[in-house]
Amino acid sequence: MARLAEQVSGERQARMMLSMIAEPDDPTTGHILHRVGGIETIRLLEDDQAAVPEMNRADAIAWRQRVAPRIEDGIPARVADAERRGMSTLIPTDTDWPQALNDLGSRAPYLLWTRGATSFLAGGLTDRVTITGARAASEYGIQVTDEIAGGLAREEHTIVSGAAYGIDAAAHRAALAVGGATIAILVGGVDRPFPQGHADLLDRIGDVGLLASEVPPGSSPTRYRFMARARLLGALSGATVISEAGFRSGSLLVATEAHRHGRAVGAIPGPVTSVTSAGPHALIKRGRAEVVTHAGDVNAMLDSLHDPAQRASRETPGHRLDTPATSTSPPAGPHL
Repeated sequence: MARLAEQVSGERQARMMLSMIAEPDDPTTGHILHRVGGIETIRLLEDDQAAVPEMNRADAIAWRQRVAPRIEDGIPARVADAERRGMSTLIPTDTDWPQALNDLGSRAPYLLWTRGATSFLAGGLTDRVTITGARAASEYGIQVTDEIAGGLAREEHTIVSGAAYGIDAAAHRAALAVGGATIAILVGGVDRPFPQGHADLLDRIGDVGLLASEVPPGSSPTRYRFMARARLLGALSGATVISEAGFRSGSLLVATEAHRHGRAVGAIPGPVTSVTSAGPHALIKRGRAEVVTHAGDVNAMLDSLHDPAQRASRETPGHRLDTPATSTSPPAGPHL
């Protein structure tokens, strides 16, 4: 059978195929892709004898041994099926590609699979605000999230979140309730509602907002993909707000990524007796987040991004908060 690289028609198809082969947030694949493009990346993956630019032979062998076994004969058919079904994609040369994601460098997504209005991604960094937090949110957390997300949406900010139960859903619903724009970044395929209990909400977002994912249609969420998504949520918006989160909550990874890339980070304080306020309080105590009590606080944070000195003070490459660490090598981990 012909090699995969010989069946590729253009850069878009190559990136579609790569999203079906390599897990998200694979810096090695991302570095090669950035250096040589999608078609050549696939050719290098299949050719055991070819030298990989800027990589020694041992590392190239390790990369191929890790990624190449995921190449399947049915990948061209999967791409053709996605095209027949009208599945939309964005690649870096597209007009609506969010330039903010280029700040991720080799960790940038290979492409985005989308459903809805991709124009919501085309605006500037300060047009978008990420709001996320605990799934087991309190009534207080839901109320404050509703007020802040709704207020920002009324001011024509696009609300970005992950469509999970709790804070994420509250943020999306608040934006929709005022006729605002919202984007859901998914951990599975855009054709596979997750969580299933939010199927109606996701349909609504797909109709009037945008669903986006870096994994192909039909993909299931995995623990690793949840962790990898944090970098997209953190980098995509000018400001990230953590409404509620336990001290070890995965949503704090979003704050880590936002801080790493010089975005503003805010946290909503809550009752000291509430475990879901432990994460925001820790962010504030360590100086990693500003206190947010209303939409005006977030607007002030966004305005500060125009101050080069303040933005530079936020950029701390390699810094991580005391949260679960992400892995640059995706595990075979269990599906959730």
